[in-house]
Amino acid sequence: MKTINAKKIIPASIILIMLLALPVHAEMTVTSMELPEYFNFDDNYYTVYGGPDVSATLVGDNEFYRGDEVTLNLNLMNKGVVTGFKSEDEADDSSDLEQKIQQTEMGYEAQRTTAIGIVAILVSEDPNIRVKSGPQEAGTLASGEQVEDPVMFNIEVSKNAPAGEYPLNLQLYYGYQENVQIDGDDETDLGITNMEVGLWYAVGQQMQDISIIVSEEADFEVVNVTGELEAGSEGLLHVIYKNTGEEAVKDATVRISSNDPFSTTDDQSFLGSIAPGETAEAVFKLKVDETAVPKVYAINSEIKYEDTDGHSRISDTIKIQTETLPAGSSGSGMGMYVGILVVLIVLGAVFVGAKKYMGKKEGDN
Repeated sequence: MKTINAKKIIPASIILIMLLALPVHAEMTVTSMELPEYFNFDDNYYTVYGGPDVSATLVGDNEFYRGDEVTLNLNLMNKGVVTGFKSEDEADDSSDLEQKIQQTEMGYEAQRTTAIGIVAILVSEDPNIRVKSGPQEAGTLASGEQVEDPVMFNIEVSKNAPAGEYPLNLQLYYGYQENVQIDGDDETDLGITNMEVGLWYAVGQQMQDISIIVSEEADFEVVNVTGELEAGSEGLLHVIYKNTGEEAVKDATVRISSNDPFSTTDDQSFLGSIAPGETAEAVFKLKVDETAVPKVYAINSEIKYEDTDGHSRISDTIKIQTETLPAGSSGSGMGMYVGILVVLIVLGAVFVGAKKYMGKKEGDN
């Protein structure tokens, strides 16, 4: 009966412990474990070349907009192959036991291409892209196998990210079988008796770039605000918007959300077409509550527009900073009172003149 000495098999779980201590390099590296004390190269019959080759493919779209929070799904596949082997036993008079051990060793050596305990780490070196997920485990993949479920990483695109391509660095760590040593007492019809299997593992690291694209789009900011908004009165608010993005827009309309102390029956203003770098003016008629405290208020606004692909889009909220004035403090209020006074003076003069005229006419009679 064939038996295996389990004490001389290095468990694959040791590989996971070593992953935490691995340095990060730009090229693939291999870190070998210390050679087991019972490993004797005098009894090694084959040296095998090749190993795991784990590659990642992004599943789904890789193009996003500023401010997006998305999940990247990465499919991992092991395309590792044995590229060759060399016999370390040049003897022509091998015994039946040695021949059987050689055949058994070759069977174990074929497992060299298996990636054991894969750990994936996604890194962004650009502050505009933030990777919110830590290391992800992907299990073990034999050659030709792929993961049952994609490895998922959550990322966040900065609201200020310029349009363009952003490479993310995917680091893959795994254990793999570096070498095998087989020994036994005798060869029988049932196999090798008291067979001992020595497995020597190493840790491999592969690097791959996963690119995402931040799409070109329009973006807006308020560059100027004018108007005299006085407590208890109605006034016009002039707001100039600038397209700070990379795309032109057309049929743009801005809408404001008026909260206390403002009210309006006309909360929209047409802006039209705005090319990158150009500005457009919006005008709103606002009424200010008479109890309004004189200070700076923020009014929320959003711009609805049609992009270059003909899609209707709505901008992020854009703040309008405007100040309210105390009642009667603006020139327009004083002008109204002056106008009324002038009218009264004119009416008084007309009344006095008419009275004198009537008195003179009566005297002539």
